[in-house]
Amino acid sequence: MASLLKWIRASIHPRRAPLPPRRFPTTGFTTIPASTILEEEHFDSFRNGHYYPVNIGDVFASKYQVIGKLGYGSTSTVWLAQDLQSHRYVTLKIYTRDESHTEEFRIYQQISQANPSHPGYGYVRTALDNFTIPRPGGDHPCLVHFHDLLFRNPRHRFTEDLLKAGLMQVFLALDYLHTECKVVHTDIKGGNILQEVRDNSLMEAFTAGEMERPSPHKLVNGVPVYASRRFGLPRSFGRAVLSDFGSAVRGDESRDHDAQPAVYRSPEVMLQVEWSYPVDIWNVGVMIWDLFEGKHMFYGEDPDGKGYSTRAHLAEVIGLLGHPPLDLLQRGKRSHEFFTEDGQWKQDIAIPHTGGVQSSEEYLEGSNKEGFVNFMRGMLQWRPENRKTAEQLLRDPWLNGETI
Repeated sequence: MASLLKWIRASIHPRRAPLPPRRFPTTGFTTIPASTILEEEHFDSFRNGHYYPVNIGDVFASKYQVIGKLGYGSTSTVWLAQDLQSHRYVTLKIYTRDESHTEEFRIYQQISQANPSHPGYGYVRTALDNFTIPRPGGDHPCLVHFHDLLFRNPRHRFTEDLLKAGLMQVFLALDYLHTECKVVHTDIKGGNILQEVRDNSLMEAFTAGEMERPSPHKLVNGVPVYASRRFGLPRSFGRAVLSDFGSAVRGDESRDHDAQPAVYRSPEVMLQVEWSYPVDIWNVGVMIWDLFEGKHMFYGEDPDGKGYSTRAHLAEVIGLLGHPPLDLLQRGKRSHEFFTEDGQWKQDIAIPHTGGVQSSEEYLEGSNKEGFVNFMRGMLQWRPENRKTAEQLLRDPWLNGETI
């Protein structure tokens, strides 16, 4: 009976024959001058030989053929590839060999498998596969994602309706991460919330472009370095997808180490209080200012002219929220650097007078503004335990279009 069912399924959905690997052109490309420092060449890890020498056309794990370069970072390069067996486009993230990515792989495995039926599962970028490329001197771990094309959010200010729609999806993603996966993202910012595009024609155009106009590249001591290739503009965008779990950690383990990008750091991280899921909620609140107000909520620029500092950042938070509660300060290992024993500010930086969230918001009026401010206050609280959860924020009246 089982064999009969298998035969029926195969008849209805016949398996496609594997694609033969494409033969990409070996001539006709622009050679980048040796004097031009390109992309990952800027990093010491490249100069130390820690990047894998990927060539367009390479096939990994016997099925993923590299089509073109999408980007790079200090610990990896990212490539568009095609699964020759399933015919689907995927993204390959090929890591340097000097980094341990065991925890990141474990996090991706957890979020991919925890509970696919949760409504937030579809708003989290999960991993399809992982494998290792063996190499003398150290192996290279690789992550594979489905490539339903993802675009970074545009830099212009979000409209209210677009903001609400995006936040609904972000909070669904966070509810899934926090409740089902027990994972804290720790790096929520506009650049890590991507817009999905289901349009295979863009991938096909990308592939055709690589065949007809090969990507400029150069050889550095025999190692190829390619210029990243851009996609064409999509006709429309789909759902928001929370991505990049390279800094994610387990939320059910005690921790107080430094985390989060500078201007998005939560009070408990700055004061070195034990932290968990609420740091993500603070992140979202601060990120909203970027997306909706078109500027950072905090800058942390120290008056000594040396750039960002924790003391300047804390002074701005005090200016927005008032002085922190004494019980929070008593939990912080670094509180004594900034506050006296009775909770008074002791740094020689003036507290800016912003008038709070209500005065800082510039685009809304009346009851709509009041609702938005109340929504923001649910995230921007000194005490992490006083912040609302993602599930509670999903029910917020302002977010759901209810008038006060």
